[in-house]
Amino acid sequence: MAPYPGPVMSSARTYEVRTYGCQMNVHDSERLTGLLEQAGYVAAAADAPADVVVFNTCAVRENADNRLYGNLGHLAPVKAANPGMQIAVGGCLAQKDRHTITQKAPWVDVVFGTHNIGSLPVLLERARAHDEAQVEILESLEVFPSTLPTRRDSAYAAWVSISVGCNNTCTFCIVPSLRGNEKDRRPGEILAEIEALVGEGVAEITLLGQNVNAYGVEFGDRQAFSALLRACGTVTGLERVRFTSPHPAEFTDDVIDAMAETANVMPSLHMPLQSGSDRILRAMRRSYRQTRFLGIIDKVRAAMPEAAITTDIIVGFPGETEADFEATLDVVRAARFAGAYTFQYSKRPGTPAADLADQVPKAVVQERYERLVALVDDIAWRENRALLGRQVELLVTDSGGRKDAATSRLTGRGPDNRLVHFQPGPDSGVRPGDLVTVAISYAAPHHLVADGPVLAVRRTRAGDAWEARETEPARSAVGLGMPTVGVPT
Repeated sequence: MAPYPGPVMSSARTYEVRTYGCQMNVHDSERLTGLLEQAGYVAAAADAPADVVVFNTCAVRENADNRLYGNLGHLAPVKAANPGMQIAVGGCLAQKDRHTITQKAPWVDVVFGTHNIGSLPVLLERARAHDEAQVEILESLEVFPSTLPTRRDSAYAAWVSISVGCNNTCTFCIVPSLRGNEKDRRPGEILAEIEALVGEGVAEITLLGQNVNAYGVEFGDRQAFSALLRACGTVTGLERVRFTSPHPAEFTDDVIDAMAETANVMPSLHMPLQSGSDRILRAMRRSYRQTRFLGIIDKVRAAMPEAAITTDIIVGFPGETEADFEATLDVVRAARFAGAYTFQYSKRPGTPAADLADQVPKAVVQERYERLVALVDDIAWRENRALLGRQVELLVTDSGGRKDAATSRLTGRGPDNRLVHFQPGPDSGVRPGDLVTVAISYAAPHHLVADGPVLAVRRTRAGDAWEARETEPARSAVGLGMPTVGVPT
């Protein structure tokens, strides 16, 4: 990868990147970190204010604005006490509020959008040189972000972006207007990145796109995504392949076949439902219906009986009746989701849904939301209890459960992406990135436990890479990233 031709600093300044929102933002932050380190910045110590604080923002939820401006307000006195400190705001909220951020928070130095994250180091230097805020927002993508330097968080798993943007027009979603139309990378570029990552020790990659299974639309190949999955199966040393997030309308049988027939493509699927009501799906402009959605689930389970399926659900979309909500509960029961990201509808200015009549009262939304969460948790718990006694192979992670330190457990994820806490045993030498086989002994709604002995340990190049990073942290300026999965804050 060619070095970023940005400014190189004469003395090291420190940075901190704060990330909000989706997996795409997490991956963008890895690139922002890589850009800053390429330009000579170093990560700030936890107990010291950074010279540069970068907010990589999200605009999907209603509280995104309040959260950003609240955090900016907290930093105002810190900046006043630290001459030379800079604050930058990027991401979707910056793309949306380009004209108002520096008005509401005049102590912000740089505002940049979703299409020009590569400009950050230059904008910071320009703001220092001219002693005035720099606002640069592009309306379309000029350089695919994968060409930028990336500082990833982990040595054994990585995001790989295959597309950016989205061509859908869901009435509740502001992302297409902020990220633009879909832009696809060429398959050869993607596979070259994956092979390079595996060469550095990565064992698991997650293919990433706003509408990941629409991949290929830009160059007219409707089966490009399934072909890409199969191509990943030919990469020697690549243990696990995942992807997020697909759209039900474009989820075709060739993708199911590729998942089932490609050994390193994992039996886990995140399939956003949003609503189980055909009437609400029509109002959302989601181009599928309940029968279509459940048909996909049935086909996936027929091809991969062990697959774990998760979803996204919105409660309280404008005009949602009790009957509409009951239709959603019916789909949840039929689909037997292993988990769900559940959201109360958030009115976002600039989206068609924001102007719809029949906004559902907050108290009604809250009551429905609580019923939905209870049902999702009950089903997930039942699905997890069905795994008691089963042997599973885990990819060990370096971020565990809250009680792992107290219980001397480590944490890993099974092929189905379920979180499992396990006892490594004395002197096991198990490292993040290694693979272990355990038997499930306890089930909770959101995790599993294996308290018996580890049945097998497979030390891997990914574990070697993690160990090398721990013992030689200055070995490389560019690391390799770890996707995170869990209940959003």
